[in-house]
Order: sequence, then C-alpha cells, then structure tokens
Amino acid sequence: MRLLLALLALAAAPPRARAASHWCYQIQAKPSNYTCLEPDKWEGSCQNNRQSPVNIVTAKTQLDPNLGRFSFSGYDRKHQWTVQNNGHTVMVLLGDEASITGGGLSTRYQAKQLHLHWSRAMDRGSEHTFNGERFAMEMHIVHEKEKGPSGNQFAEDEIAVLAFMVEDGSKNVNFQPLVEALSDIPRPNMNTTMKGNVSLFDLLPKEERLRQYFRYLGSLTTPTCDEKVVWTVFQEPIQLHRDQILAFSQKLFYDHEQRVNMTDNVRPEQSLGQRQVFRSGAPGLLLSQPLPTLLASALACLTVGFLR
Repeated sequence: MRLLLALLALAAAPPRARAASHWCYQIQAKPSNYTCLEPDKWEGSCQNNRQSPVNIVTAKTQLDPNLGRFSFSGYDRKHQWTVQNNGHTVMVLLGDEASITGGGLSTRYQAKQLHLHWSRAMDRGSEHTFNGERFAMEMHIVHEKEKGPSGNQFAEDEIAVLAFMVEDGSKNVNFQPLVEALSDIPRPNMNTTMKGNVSLFDLLPKEERLRQYFRYLGSLTTPTCDEKVVWTVFQEPIQLHRDQILAFSQKLFYDHEQRVNMTDNVRPEQSLGQRQVFRSGAPGLLLSQPLPTLLASALACLTVGFLR
C-alpha cells in the first residue's frame, strides 16, 4: 500500500520537479509547453563570476608577447565527419586526430568536437562580441588538455576553445558539406555523415590570418558552465553566404515534433569582472582604434622620418 501511494505521489508531482535539470535557451522557454531552465536559471557553476561569453573591448585588451603563433597538427587531414543534432546545436565529432600547441598554451590539446551558435539575424548569432557588436554565427573548436598520469582534471585551463566569428559574405564552398548535412538531422539525437571530405583548415580563415587573437580565462557557455576554459577568440572572421547561415535556423529543430526551429542558441553576455583580456603579440595591428586615427598616426610617423 505504501508503495502504491508513493507511485501515485510521484505521478502527481508537477512537471517542474521532474524536469528541473533540463536547460534551454530563452527562445525555447517562451513557446514550449514543458518546463525548462532558461539562461538566468541555469544550474551548476553558471551563476559564478568567471563565466563566458564576454564582450571584448579591444582598446582595453593587454598585449601579451607570449601569445604567439599556434601549431596545428592534423588540421589538414580530410574526413567525412560525423555530424549530430544534440538538441542544442549541431556538433561535428572530430575523433582524436587533430591537436594544437603553441599560442601561449601550456601543453598539447586534443581536438574533440566543433559546434556553432547562430541566429536568423545577421547581427545576433555570436556569443562573444567585439566592442558590443555581434556576428551572424560563432564556431567553437573544443580541445581537451593532454594530461599525464597525475594530471589535474580541475585546472582552469583543462579545455581550450578556439572561437571564430562568422559573418555574412560570399558563398563558402568548404562549408557546404556541413550545410547539406543539416537536412539529414532535423531532430535531436540524430546523426549523419558528411557527403564530402573536409579538413578543419578548410573551415577556417587562412592560417596566416590566425596570428591575431584574444585570450582570457572563462567557462563553458552551456550548463554546467564549468570554469575551466582557456578561450582564444580570433579576430579574423569566417565568411558564409546568407543562405548558408539561414540553413541552420531553417533545417534544425530543438524538439522531436519539429515545432521550434533551432535558432538564437546564444548564451547572454556575462560580466568580465576583474578579468583581463589579452591580445596576441604576433606581427600586425589589432584595430582597437578607428582606421582614420591609425592612418593619421602612421602619416605623422612618416612625416617625422622625412624631416630628420
């Protein structure tokens, strides 16, 4: 009898009690007929004070000469990657064949997966912002730190994420195999394989344009928002055609019934607090000042040189 009463009590429990740990983006919370935790209620470490993403004010970044060039291993190998709709984003599973060193990192990091964040609006889809401005999308390549037998799994740099802004531009043929794969995985927990062979380098700006980037310590941008990420946010954006960008919002859905399009999967900006954002020491000038000001300064230097 007691068991029967317990089962009846469980069945009568409100939906919130059973789904309290299910997190979602703000756009899902409004139309859904089920309970989910929107961003300001996310659990785990999500309410702590070293969170991501942040707004990068380029004029307030600090030059770090130790942030030099990256060394990319396996980024040139072409694969027919497995692509997954995980209910929150589209994820490309990278296996264990690519890694990075250099770039001011303490050791080698193994690439595990890449995923994207996006919106239907061309200025609302990135998680990080530059001087308050968003981009159409943001791509994250997630790496895990290679550890020795006594490695610290709770280090603040256990994960290294390479973040790339995506802007509306010309058609990117290298991204097309991923865009075409979206039609095969509209619902959560669906997998497919890209039809074409693609390398990580195929998806990125030219390697010589990857010398200029920003660096700070932060967190995962999804629950449980663990504060163990060393972020590298590159200045050079990736270009996709508007139709390629919109395909992510049109082809993918958050729910199995395909009622809620997967779009605006973007965590709101978090406070930088007392953290410092650093910029790379590689050759080249990050545009932290308006272009006319930079040109005027350069002209002044040239004038002084001629007068000597």
